[in-house]
Amino acid sequence: MLAQERKRLENVLAFHAAPTLMGMKCGSLPTLSAEEYDIDELSRLFAESYFGSRIGARFISRCSHRTIIYLYDKRLLGETLSDKAVRVFISGYGYDFSWDTEQCLDRLCERLTESDFPHEIGVFLGYPLEDVKGFIANCGQRCKLCGLWKVYGDVERAKAMFECYKQCRIHLCRELENGKQLRSCVA
Repeated sequence: MLAQERKRLENVLAFHAAPTLMGMKCGSLPTLSAEEYDIDELSRLFAESYFGSRIGARFISRCSHRTIIYLYDKRLLGETLSDKAVRVFISGYGYDFSWDTEQCLDRLCERLTESDFPHEIGVFLGYPLEDVKGFIANCGQRCKLCGLWKVYGDVERAKAMFECYKQCRIHLCRELENGKQLRSCVA
């Protein structure tokens, strides 16, 4: 991968996944154009831990036009999935209590290939459980606030999280503009 191509890829990942890359959020779900980015090369970079050992990636869906990538902070996702209330919730969607993080990710990837969208993905993206449950119960309607996700619970907490995530994006994108490589910002 040419340096210019890598820089462009790093910029789009920073823009769409900064809170995850900076250890503030357990997961992000950027979609990349297969025409603009070398997805096979990106897959190789993740396999080689180019972005640090803390960050994992699952290449969820590849078609001729785009690829959906689930980027995750291994520690934060592990903490999220170890929460008993989360485990009870996702067990209703076929996730076994005994599964480790990788097995849960396997199930999520499987669910993403089914015809109905797996709204439990909100848990894997770091959304508060009450908001994920509220979204499902209300079919995406009647939320208290619509921002990075639809809020059904604590509005003030969500606003603070939205601002934190915005600041992560600004900071990480600024670091890249100043010549840093993404790997040095997330390792």
